[in-house]
Amino acid sequence: MPLQSIETVTGKLTWNHPAQTKPETRWRTPAQQRIYGQRLLQALKSARTSSSSQPLAPSRAIKEAADSALALTAKGQTRWSRAILSRRWRTRKLLLKAGGKIRRRSSNPKRIGRPGLGLGSGSGSAADPRKGEEEKVRGRLRVLSRLVPGCRKLSTPTLLEEAADYVAALEMQVKAMRTLADLFSSATLSSGAES
Repeated sequence: MPLQSIETVTGKLTWNHPAQTKPETRWRTPAQQRIYGQRLLQALKSARTSSSSQPLAPSRAIKEAADSALALTAKGQTRWSRAILSRRWRTRKLLLKAGGKIRRRSSNPKRIGRPGLGLGSGSGSAADPRKGEEEKVRGRLRVLSRLVPGCRKLSTPTLLEEAADYVAALEMQVKAMRTLADLFSSATLSSGAES
């Protein structure tokens, strides 16, 4: 199914979602789902158009298109969405400098081993059970801060708020991608049957 023809299915990019209400409800409204679906289609078409000048692996191109559409739908109101948009801009800049060749950006050595989140290094006595539990929590928060884009140096409450919003957005993204895949499969089967 060519990308030019998938505009006709934009109205179908809605899906059933749980009836119970959750804190991060904005990503579960039909209007927000429809907006993301439209942006996703536009991003996929744009990725296909620019693939000749900036070659990317198909899976990476699709992921970048989906993430960019998600960040644009968030309108830059969250740290993670701004981080994704900023990363996309830097990637394009690197591609232009490399003449279309992808460069792997090395991780910043200054960030290696940083405790982050203002939680300290947890060098307390291992004999104290409470100290051990606190260190486990710190470790999990550090991992979480690396998983959510742009959230490595946030306070714990802000990090948890960003993470909750990011997870809700990713859930919507997965459902949208699954819906698109089903639509493409149905269109392929229909065209095969007609021929």
